Amino acid sequence: MKNFGNMILYLFPVLTSVLFLLGFSLICSGCYTLKQGAIMLGYLGRAVPLESLTGSPDVTEEDIRFVELVKDIRRFAVDELGLNETKNYTKYVGINRDYLAAIVSASAKDSFKRHEWRFPVVGSVPYKGFFNVDDARKEAAKLKKKGMDVWIRPVDAFSTLGWFSDPLYSFMHNYTPDRMADILIHELVHATIFIKDNMQFNEELAEFIGSEGARLYIRKRYGDLSPQMENLVYSDADNAAYVAFIQELTAELDAVYKSEIPREQKLEQKQMIIAAAQSRFADEYETRFHSDNYRGFSEIEINNAYLELYRLYYSGGGRLKELYEESGGNLHAFIAAAKTINRKDGDPMRQLHSALEKQKP
Repeated sequence: MKNFGNMILYLFPVLTSVLFLLGFSLICSGCYTLKQGAIMLGYLGRAVPLESLTGSPDVTEEDIRFVELVKDIRRFAVDELGLNETKNYTKYVGINRDYLAAIVSASAKDSFKRHEWRFPVVGSVPYKGFFNVDDARKEAAKLKKKGMDVWIRPVDAFSTLGWFSDPLYSFMHNYTPDRMADILIHELVHATIFIKDNMQFNEELAEFIGSEGARLYIRKRYGDLSPQMENLVYSDADNAAYVAFIQELTAELDAVYKSEIPREQKLEQKQMIIAAAQSRFADEYETRFHSDNYRGFSEIEINNAYLELYRLYYSGGGRLKELYEESGGNLHAFIAAAKTINRKDGDPMRQLHSALEKQKP
């Protein structure tokens, strides 16, 4: 299932160094960054080389397949796609849950104005991550008291943008090849291309390249007629159908939010529109989707914070796809063009288009 239970995000801005983190602890023992950083450093301290999984006496075939898959995807991402070579995903951490962290997002109740947090290095960020879900709930409660819509979701990976070697986690053992490829390529994009204060573009780009890269990987390694490709095609089709449905809903709500009617009427119409959409979704499910992965939409309490996530990840996806296809569908060249984007030169989408134009013969 490719939804925000499995989406890949930055967890939090990592401190510039361990020394800074330790020094900062002397004056700010209870602060957010220190607490999350300390837990992260604990994970990194427990990380073992990936190869150690295959060197133990009780190694299983599953361990061997997992290690070989990860190593092959990393080689593919660097050698065939041109992403930066790092030490990311060369180590492994055992963890006793099926997700890495809980992410909090928030939005205004009567508009899609997202709440942002500001941190050093990365700038403004439209989400905040916690390794302890209780801490995420406390943050959410604070935002709700301020009158915001709030959403908490689990994530299974994030990027530290090259500051540390991002590890793999034990819950990833059973991931399908296409899901693993999408995750690793997505995160390696973050470690290769990052535009400060432009998370919208950063996430859209990583989402697009992760998805296209996974498709290319499966095609080259397994073939177009393989069960792996069939699984990916159905998964992508379901994701596209879900995104399209969400975009229709957000467009309908956005029209209400931008209207001149009183705020209370906007909130009333919001609830009616969402309820109608959930009912319609349930009624039309069988004709829209191949799997049961998205049925939960009709049961969860949808709000602006949830819907805004799709605006964050997919608003520019259509334009990226257009540019990719116009450039000949060469993902290596597309990534090379994206690497030239400079924050100081303005709109990254315009820069990407210009760089791709320069590549044409």
